Amino acid sequence: MTNPPDRFDPDAGVPLMKAVVTTGSGGYERLVYGDVPVPTPGPGQVLLRVLAAGVNNTEINTRLGWYAAGVTTDTAASADAVGESPPAQEGGWNAPTPFPFIQGADCCGRVVEVGDGVDRARIGTRVLVRSCMSPVGSEPHEGVWLGVDVDGAFAEYLAVAASEVFAVESEWTDAELATLPCAYGTAENMLHRAGVVAGEHVLVTGASGGVGSALVQLARRRGASVTAIAGSDKLDQVAGLGADRTVARGQDPVATLGEQSVDVVLDTVGGDGVQGLLELLRRGGRFATCGAIAGPIVSLDLRTVYLKGLTLVGCTTWDAPVFGNLISYVERGEIRPVLAQTFPLDEIVEAQKAFLAKRHVGKLVLLPPAEV
Repeated sequence: MTNPPDRFDPDAGVPLMKAVVTTGSGGYERLVYGDVPVPTPGPGQVLLRVLAAGVNNTEINTRLGWYAAGVTTDTAASADAVGESPPAQEGGWNAPTPFPFIQGADCCGRVVEVGDGVDRARIGTRVLVRSCMSPVGSEPHEGVWLGVDVDGAFAEYLAVAASEVFAVESEWTDAELATLPCAYGTAENMLHRAGVVAGEHVLVTGASGGVGSALVQLARRRGASVTAIAGSDKLDQVAGLGADRTVARGQDPVATLGEQSVDVVLDTVGGDGVQGLLELLRRGGRFATCGAIAGPIVSLDLRTVYLKGLTLVGCTTWDAPVFGNLISYVERGEIRPVLAQTFPLDEIVEAQKAFLAKRHVGKLVLLPPAEV
């Protein structure tokens, strides 16, 4: 292995790395930073030295057990309630969460070793890992998520299928590239699945977050007109990303924009405002959703849906062309990173607390210990 770690288990004689292991559902005490064995790349896999790893809602939600059907509150309320009642243990996306394991859906890394069947010429390449992986033979809307279904990037090293690793030629820093996979991939998938085209009026909720800030840029890249909803103290920054119009969170969007004024709603938030967002849509409009941090249980009038001929689009797993297209946008300079702050990997608790405080615009990124 190129650049092997200098720490070994004296009993087993295996190389060790620093990692954050999530030991189960619960509070920050479930995030344990320490030494674990370096993974060995199997056939068809590569071993990456992790250069930077982004922080996402999904890591917090998974740790909290928020994906369990019995959870009805928003992410922040679920975090506040930790310790008051036993967390849900069955809260995985596709199956029960495989505790203990290493989270981290965003990975910028460098190939340092390859398994059988992988070209050794890939060693040394700086890459991004596709967060929503597509195993051979998987059905549409099925996928394996990095750091959710399998070990992820909150570590010094990561073994992953070579088919999910994409070389990227860019002047972006490692931390800037780590803002891309989960947030921008989810955003581009929403736009792809909702069929957004030039000239349409698109509304983006949660526009200051990782996915929201990506949606603003990627929708503008397609030639759409963008109205963005964000906190009042973040509107100037969101406008700087390309939003044509901004609306402060808490304002009534229907009163501000008018009924039937929007072609596509791209919602990252959920919660109490969903019905109002449907009222904004023109006849034949599309409502695409990828999250529900403001609450998963919503109230809507089905007459609004069927009388206006609306299409509701759920967006989790990514369609095949999404990630490759995204890499090409980076390499052509058509989008830019929105990096809010970096933290050392061992300060993951501080990073997740900052994430939940929602005072930032864009993404927070963790940096593993530097190579000696």
